[in-house]
Amino acid sequence: MNSLTIRNLLVRGMLAGLAAGVLTLVVAYFLGEPQVDAAIAFEESHSHGHEHEVEAVSRGMQSTAGLATGILVYGVALGGIAALVFCFALGRIGRFSTRATAVLVSGGALLVYLVPFLKYPANPPAVGDPDTIGQRTALYFLMMLLGILLAVGATILGRRLAPKLGNWYATVAGGAAFVVAIGIAYAFLPAYDNVPHGFPGTSLWEFRLSTLAVQLVLWTAFGLIFGHLAERVVPAKEAAAATEAKAETEAAPAAT
Repeated sequence: MNSLTIRNLLVRGMLAGLAAGVLTLVVAYFLGEPQVDAAIAFEESHSHGHEHEVEAVSRGMQSTAGLATGILVYGVALGGIAALVFCFALGRIGRFSTRATAVLVSGGALLVYLVPFLKYPANPPAVGDPDTIGQRTALYFLMMLLGILLAVGATILGRRLAPKLGNWYATVAGGAAFVVAIGIAYAFLPAYDNVPHGFPGTSLWEFRLSTLAVQLVLWTAFGLIFGHLAERVVPAKEAAAATEAKAETEAAPAAT
């Protein structure tokens, strides 16, 4: 894959990230923001003895222009990164078409988010001890890093087992090894339960579901849109040639 193709894919990845960000913005505004407002109302109603502080940025600005700016920039940046990952993955993770590779990359990105989320889910305002925020942040990113490394390890394991077990059983074996390793990490890493007394459990649950829905919409939309755009840059014949060239490169050392 030449540099011109990579540049074209990078641009299309950023455009796909922008389009996915627009869809994500709708979900975040209608599902997430009401739960944030409910959490802020709870915090204000339970903050006794504190003077009302003047906000540098109004809540209305935060929930509209601020939210839109953050999500759209986030979508463009992650779209560019995912496009570069796609360039590396095409032909290296199996005999998948351009669209299928784009969907797999998006699914992998969603998995990277899910691994730390299930252990350390997102919290709305008024939930979480400020004294532990540094520890919780460090553990979250540690869990994310472990997820990436274990996913790479599971992929390598699946490819090593494929000649003996076949693609299906090798994939199942790699997936099972990944789940077991993540479960062990969950068991050994500390958990934090900082939900204040009286905080509505429904609001907490709906907030976490909305954050999960935001990521699901973002990566699903990106995978579908980018797969369509990438297919115009990398035709099916070129993708097949890349896959065959990779297979021949790996087979050469074994033959010698």
